[in-house]
Amino acid sequence: MKKYIKESAAFLTQRGFDSPEIGIILGTGLGQILEKIEIIAEISYNHIPNFPTATVEFHKGKLIYGTLEGKKVIVMQGRFHLYEGYSLGDVTFPVRVMRALGIKRLLVSNASGAINKDYKKGEIMLIDDHINLQGGSPLAFKGVEKMGERFVDMSAPYDKDMNAKLEEIAKENNIRLHKGVYASVVGPQLETRAEYRYLSIIGADAVGMSTVPEIIVANHLGLPVSALSVLTDECDPDNLKKVDIEDIIAQAGKAEPQMITLFSELIKQI
Repeated sequence: MKKYIKESAAFLTQRGFDSPEIGIILGTGLGQILEKIEIIAEISYNHIPNFPTATVEFHKGKLIYGTLEGKKVIVMQGRFHLYEGYSLGDVTFPVRVMRALGIKRLLVSNASGAINKDYKKGEIMLIDDHINLQGGSPLAFKGVEKMGERFVDMSAPYDKDMNAKLEEIAKENNIRLHKGVYASVVGPQLETRAEYRYLSIIGADAVGMSTVPEIIVANHLGLPVSALSVLTDECDPDNLKKVDIEDIIAQAGKAEPQMITLFSELIKQI
């Protein structure tokens, strides 16, 4: 893997991806932040050596480099998922490449369903902790100890300082920001009523199909990370409605300006 990481990083460096400070992973329906970025270089995933290719229709599949609030950022416009047939190594490979390019912090976003009945669609949740229900680990491979500590501590996987700043920014900008636990499942099917009840019982406030693998690898790399979930639907098993993917995308777009404010102001401060 080290060889592949070096090849990908070298390729991107040659194409102008020069010493990014912050990495950003954009979730489903979340791309408006690109309008605030002064883009210097961009490249499709399928042109980058060793990179997987995004197959989900609403994930663009581009790596973008530019400046945001005076900082050099590298943005994943679209991410990879287990449900696309990729391994956890594939899903997290871009995080390792961004780290090799020089990022010192990682910001992650996703679209998720609200399990907590006090949370409403169109609102945002700051991830304080997570539950890995994807059935594996991106660190479970031979030779992982050559790339970092095998037994990574996960007592505080999300950076406390950045999370505290995000909470303060939310208050200053009158943004309702929940704080809770994100459960990551495989998908791509949505959950049954019984599964939503189970998720609530085990302590999940929101559920999605991404993010946790990238967080685990960020911790493996010693990379401070914060993550926001845009809540796109309400998962009340007693009043469950058929999921409308177009509505999920619409809800993500509606809440995104607040997410952009949170991330932009955080980037300004770090």
